[in-house]
Amino acid sequence: MLQTIGKQARAVEVIMRKLDVECKNKVLREIGKNLLADTKEILLANHIDMENAKKAGIEQGLLDRLLLTPERIESMANALEQLCTLEDILGEVTQMKKRPNGLLIGKKRVPLGVIGIIYEARPNVTLDAFALCFRTGNVVILKGGSDAIHSNKAIVACIQKTLANNQIDVNVIQLIEDTSRETATNFMKLKEYVDVLIPRGGAGLIQAVVDNSTIPVIETGTGNCHVFVDKTADFEMACNIIVNAKTQRIGVCNACESLVIHETIAKKFLPILKQALEEHTVEIRGDKQVCQILTNAKAATLEDWGMEYLDYIISIRVVDSIETAITHINQYSTKHSEAIITSDYANAQKFLDEVDSAAVYVNASTRYTDGFEFGFGAEIGISTQKLHARGPMGLEALTTTKYIIYGEGQVKA
Repeated sequence: MLQTIGKQARAVEVIMRKLDVECKNKVLREIGKNLLADTKEILLANHIDMENAKKAGIEQGLLDRLLLTPERIESMANALEQLCTLEDILGEVTQMKKRPNGLLIGKKRVPLGVIGIIYEARPNVTLDAFALCFRTGNVVILKGGSDAIHSNKAIVACIQKTLANNQIDVNVIQLIEDTSRETATNFMKLKEYVDVLIPRGGAGLIQAVVDNSTIPVIETGTGNCHVFVDKTADFEMACNIIVNAKTQRIGVCNACESLVIHETIAKKFLPILKQALEEHTVEIRGDKQVCQILTNAKAATLEDWGMEYLDYIISIRVVDSIETAITHINQYSTKHSEAIITSDYANAQKFLDEVDSAAVYVNASTRYTDGFEFGFGAEIGISTQKLHARGPMGLEALTTTKYIIYGEGQVKA
């Protein structure tokens, strides 16, 4: 089965390279319309997945990732429209230079080829992955989890129906419907047909792909995201940002999981923050100083500092300086997104310079680490590695370059 899927993907790759941007935009816009028209069918499929997940005891954060609503489907369709407004980067030629021997040597931006995506209970990824790959001339093979299989199949059916209506080979997107771990592991070995593999999900999934894949992997990371409240922070701003970053959606990788508070303001700020978090029933796990100030806080363990909770839980540590805060964040961060709340320009710049994460904020919520918010239309994932791509991965991250050389009969001596 996988060999057949791989062969079909490789065969259709040449077709994708020939589609112009006007054709691709037309198809994406039609998919958006069909997605809205098929909302009822997609929601029915998602309802089956949600009921099965609840019976299986899936935690609240993962249920939130799995859930589709009319509003979320509309947002998915809107993301397609935004994607269509972005500049076409394929074929862009850069660094064209003439060598002393007369050769003109430049770089041209081209698709990666066949992209594999392995992901968990996130049906929106099905559409985002296809749209970004399609817009950049790539073929995509999707391997979703069992939790979202009905939702994924419904979305892929909508996409393939639109492709067929536009006389485009439906194999530019293929969904591996066998959700077993064995099939996932075998997919990771499909190097002959797949050019790059991108995992999206929890730490266990990502590590399994990194450890087992023979295909080059772009590692998207889990999110132990931090907010540091500096001694000059505006308390109202800090509370608003923390509550938003922690509670707006708990099951996403850009949610805040850990706080670091400067000791100068801890006694005044923590009770105010506690009251704000209590409105959302957020459990606080703190160090010794936090527990002394907030007597009902739970004592944090060493494990808490590195935890991605995906739940209404937050860890808090009190520090004596911005240097200690940065050291703590760099030690326990998953290199995703971190923020500082401060009125001190020098400390803001120090934080931006020294915190080693893909996205670093001053006085803003970590929830903005998102392809749509960054103006990419959508994202294939948030890369926490440093090679090829880092941060929200939009169109450019799904391309590579090749050298193009113009000659006039030159031969090497």
